[in-house]
Amino acid sequence: MPPEEMDVVLAKLPLRIGAYVPSDLLEEWFAPGTGMNPVSGKAIEAAKVYGRRFECEFEYYPDRMEGVFWKWVPAI
Repeated sequence: MPPEEMDVVLAKLPLRIGAYVPSDLLEEWFAPGTGMNPVSGKAIEAAKVYGRRFECEFEYYPDRMEGVFWKWVPAI
């Protein structure tokens, strides 16, 4: 699980601002022991579910080896 500080970050994340998490932490937080090269689908899905708890979207970018949480703005 992510540290409690991440809960605070996502709860207070302003609209259109991202919180970036490197691949190794995604695996450690969301799917320990599954390996990270590439990041497991289990870790990516768990990160998406976690983000939704805070009304955040999540996308993993393999070329950057990081995932991004952000709050989506429907009216832009």
